[in-house]
Amino acid sequence: MSTTLCFDFGNTRLKCAVFTDGAFVSEHLLENGSEGAVGRAVDRLLETYHPRRSILSSVIGHDPAIETLLAEKTAFHKLDYRSKVPITTPVGKPDTIGADRLALVVAAVHLFPAMNNLVIGLGSAITYNFVNKYNEFIGGGISPGMEMRFKSLNAFTAKLPLIQPDWNFPLAGYDTRTNILSGVILGMAREIDGIIGDYEARYANFNVLLSGGDSSYFLRHLKKQIFVDPFLIYKGLYAISEFNA
Repeated sequence: MSTTLCFDFGNTRLKCAVFTDGAFVSEHLLENGSEGAVGRAVDRLLETYHPRRSILSSVIGHDPAIETLLAEKTAFHKLDYRSKVPITTPVGKPDTIGADRLALVVAAVHLFPAMNNLVIGLGSAITYNFVNKYNEFIGGGISPGMEMRFKSLNAFTAKLPLIQPDWNFPLAGYDTRTNILSGVILGMAREIDGIIGDYEARYANFNVLLSGGDSSYFLRHLKKQIFVDPFLIYKGLYAISEFNA
């Protein structure tokens, strides 16, 4: 059996997915507390799964020793704009494209080849990523994510509390907590529906793919038909790892 570890280091969470013979096996959240905790977590994964390959997508300033460790024990690839990918990026500065966005659009092309795809990533930020049927990553948009919106309401007001996300709330909130839930989550849902509608006005036929840790909070509130896969970024990372093997 051939095992690949796919690491996704985002602004909020550091995660890893295990693939064996091309099949998704499990997801692991990495400890990110004390100094060296991430490196120890990576080392435990290496000792547990003995992977043949590994790939890292990172949008943060992580410890470079992690890359050294992965390169010593696996055939390691760090995803960036120089990676070999089955898409083109006809934008002014390809080096500014986030590794996470590259992984998402590669996953879309892998799952739905020769089709227009709008990939929406729900994380610390919402990213809208459009790749056309010619496998050209056109670009998209970025806006604040759910947690960022909750935190901004708390940080930039005198009395609004920082609340925890919840999918269960009424349209008309009856207290401060449910007012914030309704405003933030329904506001984001309408934003997503509206942007999908704008793409529909320009591109007749395309798939909409939704991914990210916050996806579950929005599913019942979205009106558009969407393909949901919380592990989409991992599938893109695995495809890129194979492409660069």
